[in-house]
Amino acid sequence: METIIIGIAGGSCSGKSTFTKRLKDAFQDKITVINHDNYYKCHDDIPFEERKKINYDHPDALETDLLIQHVKELKKGNPIECPIYDFTQHNRSKETYIIYPSRIMIIEGILVFENKELLDLMDIKVFVEADADDRIMRRALRDVRERGRDLEGIFEQYVATVKPMHDMYVEPSKKYADFILNSGMNQVAFDVISARIKELLNEN
Repeated sequence: METIIIGIAGGSCSGKSTFTKRLKDAFQDKITVINHDNYYKCHDDIPFEERKKINYDHPDALETDLLIQHVKELKKGNPIECPIYDFTQHNRSKETYIIYPSRIMIIEGILVFENKELLDLMDIKVFVEADADDRIMRRALRDVRERGRDLEGIFEQYVATVKPMHDMYVEPSKKYADFILNSGMNQVAFDVISARIKELLNEN
């Protein structure tokens, strides 16, 4: 059974997770989702205040080699033990969870098109984009509500690393996409990709 891998990339709070969730809800356990965010590196050796200063929007902040290894294991039909990242602590959690293989796999994250080896594993590539003002407002709401951040810190991080790294790494990776969406709620794109997933599942 060949695994079909869908990569979903885009800027921070562009709608990637929304689009991923819509596909997952539609196909349930026929789709496995792996979030690149869970592969942020462990920094147990760095104090909390110093961890806050790390550039988390640079590719080096992520253990992408481990993600690639896990994707290959899932393609072989083997379950993997996925790390969990705790954004409130700016560090990898001690907990992990098991991900089981399925016919369709989604890899989601801002930098999933940046690494060529990871990119080459993907069969379908989707890039979700949104206006920068919309993305920073959504990010501020999310980080305050879900990650215990304050607005001053959110905007400082956005100016210092989020926007520069978006311009340097995320936006240029759009050229690799098969589909470029203007919203995670784009119904036409959802229908097209869902139809393709149904075709692939029926081929099994």
